[in-house]
Amino acid sequence: MHSPTGRSVFRAFLRTEYSEENMLFWLACEELKAEANQHVVDEKARLIYEDYVSILSPKEVSLDSRVREGINRKMQEPSPHTFDDAQLQIYTLMHRDSYPRFLTSPAYRSLLLQGAPQSSSEA
Repeated sequence: MHSPTGRSVFRAFLRTEYSEENMLFWLACEELKAEANQHVVDEKARLIYEDYVSILSPKEVSLDSRVREGINRKMQEPSPHTFDDAQLQIYTLMHRDSYPRFLTSPAYRSLLLQGAPQSSSEA
């Protein structure tokens, strides 16, 4: 998640598994946490809620009821950390579920080959 290239390849992999919304939600939460302007925080929090938390959203992420209820309370006065529990839950889901499959995927193997140093016979 720290490498932009790795995130990009992992996101493409998630797209093939129809779970790209998990990565998009995680990235949106990271962006929100970096925001200091309260008006922008309010707007971004509303958009994240509508895009990923609302049961009406086509990109709804899978959150348990405890986390969802916590978000609903925190949305009364949004902060850059309104979605921290949800972000951790989605990160854990990706780490335990999608990421192990990614590590055995052709996309990951290709990424490793791109990063491998070439031998002198290939130069």
